Amino acid sequence: MIQLLRAQILRVKSCLLDDLEIAGYGGVWMPDALARKYPSASRELAWQYLFPASRLSIDPQDKVLRRHHYDESSFNKIIRSAAKACDIGKPVSSHTLRHSFATHLLQSGADIRTVQQQLGHSDVTTTEIYTHVLQRGAQGVRSPLSQLLEGLEQAALG
Repeated sequence: MIQLLRAQILRVKSCLLDDLEIAGYGGVWMPDALARKYPSASRELAWQYLFPASRLSIDPQDKVLRRHHYDESSFNKIIRSAAKACDIGKPVSSHTLRHSFATHLLQSGADIRTVQQQLGHSDVTTTEIYTHVLQRGAQGVRSPLSQLLEGLEQAALG
């Protein structure tokens, strides 16, 4: 997993180096206060999106040439394609994965406030729709990724 992240960061770095050669490139968008405090940060690797868009575009607010993040609709196309390739008969989207993430957090023993924070819900009643999955007691908070990795390890050993 770490190797994949490092490889992605190298791709982002290569993309950034190419972008910096383009006249008029303004870097990634930064919130106003950060842009004033760190004027060169928008062109530094640490501030770039981990999953950048495939091409540059003009920012509609300030008319500066930028590379934005990968668009959610593109992720949904990839997710739908993967679901079709796996012969999953139900519609699947990034929102489906979000619901699955919340459900697995609760099943792993995460409290409702933690799930609320992870999902970015402003009101806990929005998060409470996931509580229908709770049919067993809390078993301590465990990350869904940890469970997945444990399952992969067991599959590799077994």
